[in-house]
Amino acid sequence: MTESAQTSERPVHIVPACHEELRELYRDEHLVVVDKPAGLLSVPGRHPANFDSALSRLQAINPESRVVHRLDMSTSGVMVFALHADSHRALSRQFQDRLVSKGYTAEVWGIPEETSGSVDLPMRCDWPNRPRQIVDHEQGKPALTHYSCINNHDGTSSQNSRVWLEPVTGRSHQLRVHMAELGHPILGCEFYAHAEAYSASSRLNLHATRLTFMHPVLKESMTFEVSAPF
Repeated sequence: MTESAQTSERPVHIVPACHEELRELYRDEHLVVVDKPAGLLSVPGRHPANFDSALSRLQAINPESRVVHRLDMSTSGVMVFALHADSHRALSRQFQDRLVSKGYTAEVWGIPEETSGSVDLPMRCDWPNRPRQIVDHEQGKPALTHYSCINNHDGTSSQNSRVWLEPVTGRSHQLRVHMAELGHPILGCEFYAHAEAYSASSRLNLHATRLTFMHPVLKESMTFEVSAPF
């Protein structure tokens, strides 16, 4: 192996085993909706030791299960999977065309000055430090997030805030980066939070709370919601 090949290889990371249940919220012959726990991969990793995932667990029941979208391993919440090719195409198209409504709950460091607003900052992968992402106004892809504070601070001693996040685009780590850029990193975030915010929670306090999409066959709007476990 050449020296350049050695330096370009990334060390294999074996994720800790996740013993929490993948809870099904809805199932029919076309799709299944689940509540993914934090710590479980959405799809199998490259290393055989990282095979356990939401997709592999579903495929153990129905081998035709197909991933439509993903959540970071550290993020919990609502996901939809297709159960056949036609359903997969229809659902994937909705995500690509931004016809799906997604809402997240997050616990962030500090109290935002504005109770609501938008973060419009283009992003790209920070290749030497992947999977980290960075804001890049020249080469980044458009990324837009709407946010609003859920709790109202009335002089209490809390130094953190609960916020509702609605990503318009779906860039990797978008919500983490955008909140960090606001100066309010998500608690427990190992990539973008400062030391105090990272140590403030034993998990990433980011949860995919609500997902709304059109059923690919019934053509009915479906909404699934699960409260944040933090």
